[in-house]
Amino acid sequence: MSNSPELKPRVVPLKIASAEKKCRHVFVRDLIVDASIGIHDHEKNGPQRVRINLDLSVVDDYFHDADNVDDVVCYEEVVNETKAIINQGHIFLVETLAEQIAERVLRMPKTLSVRVRIEKLDVLKDACSVGIEIERTR
Repeated sequence: MSNSPELKPRVVPLKIASAEKKCRHVFVRDLIVDASIGIHDHEKNGPQRVRINLDLSVVDDYFHDADNVDDVVCYEEVVNETKAIINQGHIFLVETLAEQIAERVLRMPKTLSVRVRIEKLDVLKDACSVGIEIERTR
Protein backbone atom coordinates (compact mmCIF):
# COMPACT_ATOMS: atom_id res chain seq x y z
CA MET A 1 0.00 0.00 0.00
CA SER A 2 1.43 3.34 -1.07
CA ASN A 3 1.56 6.42 1.17
CA SER A 4 1.24 8.78 -1.80
CA PRO A 5 -2.11 10.48 -2.37
CA GLU A 6 -4.25 9.27 -5.23
CA LEU A 7 -3.50 11.26 -8.37
CA LYS A 8 -6.63 12.91 -9.67
CA PRO A 9 -6.81 15.63 -12.28
CA ARG A 10 -8.07 18.74 -10.51
CA VAL A 11 -8.46 22.33 -11.47
CA VAL A 12 -8.16 24.72 -8.56
CA PRO A 13 -10.96 27.31 -8.72
CA LEU A 14 -9.73 30.82 -9.31
CA LYS A 15 -10.53 33.75 -7.05
CA ILE A 16 -12.74 35.53 -9.57
CA ALA A 17 -15.77 36.50 -7.51
CA SER A 18 -15.38 39.92 -5.92
CA ALA A 19 -17.90 42.00 -4.01
CA GLU A 20 -15.63 45.01 -4.41
CA LYS A 21 -15.41 44.63 -8.19
CA LYS A 22 -19.04 43.47 -8.45
CA CYS A 23 -18.07 40.25 -10.23
CA ARG A 24 -19.43 36.74 -9.93
CA HIS A 25 -17.63 33.53 -10.79
CA VAL A 26 -19.56 31.21 -13.08
CA PHE A 27 -17.80 27.94 -13.81
CA VAL A 28 -18.10 24.61 -15.58
CA ARG A 29 -15.96 21.82 -14.13
CA ASP A 30 -14.76 18.69 -15.87
CA LEU A 31 -17.04 18.70 -18.89
CA ILE A 32 -15.96 15.56 -20.74
CA VAL A 33 -17.01 15.34 -24.38
CA ASP A 34 -16.01 13.40 -27.46
CA ALA A 35 -14.42 15.71 -29.99
CA SER A 36 -13.00 15.27 -33.44
CA ILE A 37 -9.72 17.04 -32.80
CA GLY A 38 -6.09 16.59 -33.67
CA ILE A 39 -3.48 16.83 -36.42
CA HIS A 40 -2.48 13.17 -36.66
CA ASP A 41 -4.17 10.76 -39.06
CA HIS A 42 -5.36 8.48 -36.25
CA GLU A 43 -7.02 11.52 -34.60
CA LYS A 44 -8.98 12.24 -37.77
CA ASN A 45 -10.55 8.78 -37.85
CA GLY A 46 -12.82 9.26 -34.85
CA PRO A 47 -13.52 11.35 -31.79
CA GLN A 48 -11.43 11.40 -28.65
CA ARG A 49 -12.22 12.43 -25.10
CA VAL A 50 -11.45 15.97 -24.02
CA ARG A 51 -12.03 17.61 -20.66
CA ILE A 52 -13.07 21.25 -20.62
CA ASN A 53 -13.00 23.61 -17.65
CA LEU A 54 -14.36 27.12 -17.90
CA ASP A 55 -14.11 30.03 -15.47
CA LEU A 56 -16.09 33.15 -16.26
CA SER A 57 -15.98 36.51 -14.56
CA VAL A 58 -19.44 38.05 -14.96
CA VAL A 59 -21.12 41.27 -13.92
CA ASP A 60 -22.74 40.88 -10.51
CA ASP A 61 -25.89 42.97 -10.87
CA TYR A 62 -28.36 40.21 -10.09
CA PHE A 63 -31.25 41.10 -7.82
CA HIS A 64 -31.93 37.93 -5.81
CA ASP A 65 -35.68 38.52 -5.38
CA ALA A 66 -36.15 38.40 -9.15
CA ASP A 67 -35.13 34.71 -9.34
CA ASN A 68 -34.96 34.99 -13.13
CA VAL A 69 -32.52 33.02 -15.28
CA ASP A 70 -32.56 35.82 -17.86
CA ASP A 71 -30.71 38.01 -15.34
CA VAL A 72 -27.65 35.75 -15.07
CA VAL A 73 -25.10 33.96 -17.26
CA CYS A 74 -26.57 30.47 -17.48
CA TYR A 75 -23.99 27.69 -17.20
CA GLU A 76 -26.25 25.41 -19.24
CA GLU A 77 -26.05 27.90 -22.11
CA VAL A 78 -22.25 27.98 -21.72
CA VAL A 79 -22.14 24.17 -22.00
CA ASN A 80 -24.53 24.12 -24.97
CA GLU A 81 -22.46 26.74 -26.82
CA THR A 82 -19.30 24.74 -26.14
CA LYS A 83 -20.86 21.54 -27.46
CA ALA A 84 -22.20 23.37 -30.53
CA ILE A 85 -18.66 24.41 -31.47
CA ILE A 86 -17.40 20.83 -31.05
CA ASN A 87 -20.29 19.46 -33.12
CA GLN A 88 -19.41 21.70 -36.11
CA GLY A 89 -16.71 19.30 -37.25
CA HIS A 90 -13.05 18.43 -37.02
CA ILE A 91 -10.69 20.92 -35.40
CA PHE A 92 -6.93 20.48 -35.76
CA LEU A 93 -5.69 22.24 -32.62
CA VAL A 94 -6.88 22.48 -29.02
CA GLU A 95 -5.73 26.10 -29.22
CA THR A 96 -8.30 26.75 -31.95
CA LEU A 97 -11.06 25.11 -29.92
CA ALA A 98 -10.15 27.14 -26.84
CA GLU A 99 -10.18 30.41 -28.82
CA GLN A 100 -13.56 29.59 -30.37
CA ILE A 101 -15.07 28.79 -26.97
CA ALA A 102 -13.64 31.96 -25.43
CA GLU A 103 -14.96 34.08 -28.30
CA ARG A 104 -18.45 32.58 -28.04
CA VAL A 105 -18.63 32.94 -24.25
CA LEU A 106 -17.44 36.55 -24.38
CA ARG A 107 -20.44 37.35 -26.63
CA MET A 108 -22.70 36.72 -23.63
CA PRO A 109 -23.65 40.21 -22.42
CA LYS A 110 -22.55 39.94 -18.77
CA THR A 111 -19.28 38.07 -19.34
CA LEU A 112 -16.17 40.13 -18.56
CA SER A 113 -13.50 37.45 -18.96
CA VAL A 114 -13.14 33.73 -19.49
CA ARG A 115 -10.48 31.16 -18.78
CA VAL A 116 -10.66 28.04 -20.95
CA ARG A 117 -8.72 24.89 -20.13
CA ILE A 118 -8.83 21.99 -22.58
CA GLU A 119 -7.22 18.62 -21.94
CA LYS A 120 -6.93 15.68 -24.31
CA LEU A 121 -7.31 12.66 -22.04
CA ASP A 122 -6.10 9.70 -24.06
CA VAL A 123 -3.05 11.01 -25.92
CA LEU A 124 0.04 10.01 -23.97
CA LYS A 125 0.30 6.70 -22.15
CA ASP A 126 2.34 8.18 -19.30
CA ALA A 127 0.26 11.34 -18.78
CA CYS A 128 -3.24 11.72 -17.42
CA SER A 129 -3.83 14.57 -19.87
CA VAL A 130 -2.23 17.15 -22.12
CA GLY A 131 -3.64 20.46 -23.18
CA ILE A 132 -3.72 24.21 -22.88
CA GLU A 133 -5.26 27.03 -20.92
CA ILE A 134 -6.05 30.52 -22.16
CA GLU A 135 -7.63 33.59 -20.65
CA ARG A 136 -9.45 36.24 -22.67
CA THR A 137 -11.23 39.47 -21.71
CA ARG A 138 -13.60 41.80 -23.45
